[in-house]
Amino acid sequence: MFHLIFSSLDSFVSAVQTLLYVDVVQPLLFRFDLMDYDEDTYDSLYWVIVGVFEVLAMYAILRPLEALRPAEQWENRKAVRVDVIYTWIAKLGILNLFFFFALQPFFDNVQAWLRLHNISNIDFDNLWPGVTTQPLVTFVMYLLVLDFAGYLYHRWEHRIGVWWELHAVHHSQQQMSLWSDDRNHLLDDLLQASFFAVIALVIGVPPSQFVVLVAITNLAQSVQHANIRLYFGWLGERLIVSPTFHRRHHAMGYGHEGLNYGCNFGVLFPWWDMLFRSVSWNQEMEPTGIQDQLEGRRYGDGFWAQHWLAFVRIADRLSPKRRTEGSDTAPV
Repeated sequence: MFHLIFSSLDSFVSAVQTLLYVDVVQPLLFRFDLMDYDEDTYDSLYWVIVGVFEVLAMYAILRPLEALRPAEQWENRKAVRVDVIYTWIAKLGILNLFFFFALQPFFDNVQAWLRLHNISNIDFDNLWPGVTTQPLVTFVMYLLVLDFAGYLYHRWEHRIGVWWELHAVHHSQQQMSLWSDDRNHLLDDLLQASFFAVIALVIGVPPSQFVVLVAITNLAQSVQHANIRLYFGWLGERLIVSPTFHRRHHAMGYGHEGLNYGCNFGVLFPWWDMLFRSVSWNQEMEPTGIQDQLEGRRYGDGFWAQHWLAFVRIADRLSPKRRTEGSDTAPV
């Protein structure tokens, strides 16, 4: 059943991909003498189409829910506009695609070397013959490994000072909405895309399934960041990350600030927070943002200002004067 659904969706996207490529993209490549990029452009188009469908789906479903059951009421949505730019950049999947295919030749060479020396690499399909050979089982295993990697990555963003200054771009949004998930510094996006591409290649995720895994994760995180008062119930909250669960992570002064504590770092599943005791089940709808914003610290209102100020904060954190004064008690 799973394989049939996946194949149907893949066939539909592939049909749209071929149609657009033949009728629109390829003539443009030919016109501007860019046919050397013919094959790579065709591959990239698949990700772009999936990303467009993601954005349309999340807006059609989540925006009405934000209007019906808002966690917060805002006088205007001006602060949300910049997040729309982040969303289109991220959801088109170009960074993930670039790193996945850029690293593929390297890992092919590594795997060839391992085979030559009779060293086994990770092969989920053959871990439990008859069980892990089932497409759905293998897919779930890929999803769990990548989700655990996402939990670790997220905690590192909060534990490492320089990294936090990049991630602070995400947390500085005081009007969390369906667009806020992709509000990330581009340098952090580059690090994240390369990290997950490496993990996916190491565990043998096929490119077509990697697209689906990324899409599922992106859609789920859009739901988590939406301005929706939504609680999944006692059991549901412990099965999957909800808007209520993740809002606690963004709560000003509670869920994330400082480099030595925080809560609710889970990406799709709260299990890792439960396992490593970083979970909070508090359901209060606290204001979101970073505490020092109340003291007047600026994180930037526009796209480029947010990126530039992150580098300013990093320079300040690394400055000899700050280290001498010992004003930062957490590791850099």
